[in-house]
Amino acid sequence: MEYKDTLLMPKTEFPMRGNLPKREPDMQQKWDEMDIYKKVQERTKGRPMFILHDGPPYANGDIHMGHALNKILKDFIVRYKSMSGFHSPYVPGWDTHGLPIEQALTNKGVKRKEMTVAEFRKLCEEYAYEQVERQKQQFKQLGVRGDWANPYITLKPEYEAQQIKVFGDMATKGYIYKGMKPVYWSPSSESALAEAEIEYKDKRSPSIYVAFTVRDGKGVLEEGTNIVIWTTTPWTIPANLGISVHPDLTYVVAEEAGKQYVVVEELLEEVTTKLGWEDPTVTKKVKGAELEHILTKHPLYDRDSLVMLGEHVTTDSGTGCVHTAPGHGEDDFLVGKKYGLDVLCPVNDRGVMTAEAPGFEGLFYDEANKPITEKLEEVGALLKLEFFTHSYPHDWRTKKPVIFRATAQWFASIDKFRAELLEAVKETKWVPTWGETRLFNMVRDRGDWCISRQRAWGVPIPVFYAENGEAIITDKTIAHVSDLFREHGSNIWFEKEVKELLPEGFTHPGSPNGEFTKENDIMDVWFDSGSSHQAVLEERDDLVRQADLYLEGSDQYRGWFNSSLTTGVAVTGKAPYKGVLSHGFALDGEGRKMSKSLGNVVVPSKVMQQLGADILRLWVASVDFQADVRVSDAILKQVAEVYRKIRNTFRFLLGNLADFNPAEHKVAYNDLREVDQFMLVKLNDLIKEVHHHYENYEFATIYHAINNFCTVDLSSFYLDFAKDILYIEAENHEDRRAIQSVLYDTLLTLTKMLSPILSHTADEVWPYISNVEEESVQLTDMPTYQELERAEELKDKWTKFMSVRDDVLKALEEARNAKVIGKSLTAKVTLFANEETKTLLDSIKEDLKQLFIVSAFEIASSLEDAPEAAMKLEHGAVVVEKAEGETCERCWIVTPTVGQNKAHSTLCPRCANVVEENYSQA
Repeated sequence: MEYKDTLLMPKTEFPMRGNLPKREPDMQQKWDEMDIYKKVQERTKGRPMFILHDGPPYANGDIHMGHALNKILKDFIVRYKSMSGFHSPYVPGWDTHGLPIEQALTNKGVKRKEMTVAEFRKLCEEYAYEQVERQKQQFKQLGVRGDWANPYITLKPEYEAQQIKVFGDMATKGYIYKGMKPVYWSPSSESALAEAEIEYKDKRSPSIYVAFTVRDGKGVLEEGTNIVIWTTTPWTIPANLGISVHPDLTYVVAEEAGKQYVVVEELLEEVTTKLGWEDPTVTKKVKGAELEHILTKHPLYDRDSLVMLGEHVTTDSGTGCVHTAPGHGEDDFLVGKKYGLDVLCPVNDRGVMTAEAPGFEGLFYDEANKPITEKLEEVGALLKLEFFTHSYPHDWRTKKPVIFRATAQWFASIDKFRAELLEAVKETKWVPTWGETRLFNMVRDRGDWCISRQRAWGVPIPVFYAENGEAIITDKTIAHVSDLFREHGSNIWFEKEVKELLPEGFTHPGSPNGEFTKENDIMDVWFDSGSSHQAVLEERDDLVRQADLYLEGSDQYRGWFNSSLTTGVAVTGKAPYKGVLSHGFALDGEGRKMSKSLGNVVVPSKVMQQLGADILRLWVASVDFQADVRVSDAILKQVAEVYRKIRNTFRFLLGNLADFNPAEHKVAYNDLREVDQFMLVKLNDLIKEVHHHYENYEFATIYHAINNFCTVDLSSFYLDFAKDILYIEAENHEDRRAIQSVLYDTLLTLTKMLSPILSHTADEVWPYISNVEEESVQLTDMPTYQELERAEELKDKWTKFMSVRDDVLKALEEARNAKVIGKSLTAKVTLFANEETKTLLDSIKEDLKQLFIVSAFEIASSLEDAPEAAMKLEHGAVVVEKAEGETCERCWIVTPTVGQNKAHSTLCPRCANVVEENYSQA
């Protein structure tokens, strides 16, 4: 007889190797065929709702690691909620309007100016849908479950129709107006930009000090005195209409080389150094308020520059006398408006100087810096020119510098409901908590929102103009345009004549001849995505507004979180979300931003091809996502090693349950041995811990807790000693069935708890588990925490035992290193224990040598009797020596009793009995 054939070794067809890149697409196809999303929704219908509303990624190009991080995090939450008592539909979405798509078509050779706006927009729409489909497939490859057959897309007619309603509702409440104000203007995009479309990069700029000579000093300054201004934008000097000073600051008249100069007292020393003055003499001091209405001569043109008072003036840098061009700065605009100045803006859409800047017409604004500076020097007004590098606003799409430029734009007034916005921020739950302060400060300090763009590809601003120029926004026109967009899409705005877009028989007192025109600007794309609470949550029957959670990258405090808050509060009086969770950015392994030039980009599709989506998902679970996260090949390999351990745990559990039918063999908790009960208590604690961390979005803690349970509690302890029972004892031995009962509960629990994270692997394990009825683990609920009898007592007792076991393992390791023993089964351990340890071990009914995985274990009389050579440890002294006897051919235990059964001379009595009773030859 081959005794090895009598061992009950693990048997399972569950593969050891994950081979995820090949296996996952098959799993995804299976999910599609069974329509797993629909089945989950049907199963959970009627439960309390939990809505995680998807922030729409921009439909252009392949997904990157930031996308993967974001979508996987969302999937963790939605999957968990669906398995823990909630109905949690997830509708993915896309942002599809805006400049990048226009730019992409231009780069592909589309000649926009050779076609109508409507024709160009059709091409943009086709391109957007191609990109949506491309990204959709990549998101599905990540294992993200959602309503992929019915996503929301901002260019869809029903979405645009609802967006028009949001605009109309805000207009009705008086929050929408048209005004001439300086806004961020991108010459490279030929459009206004919102703050959310600005990024800051270093730029080298000229820094100039310029003298404005007093023409009328109003009895405070002598004629011919020079007020000194400082600017880093010489190209705005032709637009200068005034100088701002702070009313409460002290200004000095300083004489240098026979000339009088005015600067703020606090900066005199710094200005003296900058301009290379020898030893200026202060001849007079005045308060800024006394300088009001003084007139200076513009250094380049025959006009005055008015001295005005402005609270915005600081002493951080410059001279305390601020060059003021109302057409090129918000503070300048406001102070100029107060003093009745014109809004002069001698720069066109393309950033080129106009005829309103005589002498510089036709020059690109940045190129005009040099000739303007040269002209200032020629007329004796330039006091100093130098260059410096500083952080400067750039267009986040074209990556080129922007300017402040006054134009007629449509705005959403923030001032009119700022208090409600701030209150809504306070009422929202923010994770991390600093998110509240960040958005609160942004809303508190932000100006009005410029919502108009001078582009072709976007949702038109639904405004008509009467013959007298009056803007028409009425409930009737808004409802009509909304209905038209719902039926035909927004392209109809560019395809039809104005009269065809107005309600039938529409009249207006401002148009006696019945003639109307329409607005050609489109809405800011942030207004598009910011309307999604209305266009998705309110529009769809299976969703509700407010959402429970918005989850995006930390850049969205100034983006989607902000625009959604603004439109949400404007329309409904409250935030569109109850909670906001933000994550950091994906960086390379050294903490650098990923860039093609550095060659450090980690691409999700490549990771999935090489390692599999579940490795990517496990990586997301392993990081502290609320901060910036690092990813590299080396980091992913470490995660893959953890995955291998988890997979091996699943395989071991399945292999040792091959002959276990829970309906027949399951042992009740109260009938289990203490060690088995202890493992169920540990498992139960894990369930409680994992639930808590899922609820608080602490996925890294779940990752560590489950990994620790698999490697320490299971692999290093329970499964390690259990092999001697699982493999050696007879099939129906009570200890074996007891262990299998624990393994079965452990397998079910781990599969369910890991299902939100390792979505493919959990579904791969599921059909191998006996006695489960559901076709997917996704159609089950999370295991729940139970109050087990004697739980605290068992934990206390067996945690102490584990500490004693650690001592014994240390002694065995030292003996192994000293070549006293080989494997631990060749050892005999004698423990000279203290009283507490002796009492503990005496109370354990399980076979101690089995628990310690040695062939002989003895508790000596007292600690005092320990020989000098014994290893002194916390719980006593340990002596390790070679066990006496022969090695059993079947169980490998060394014992003098081998051969007592003459029929099985190479076996110990235990193995001989098992063989005789179960494998005797007929």
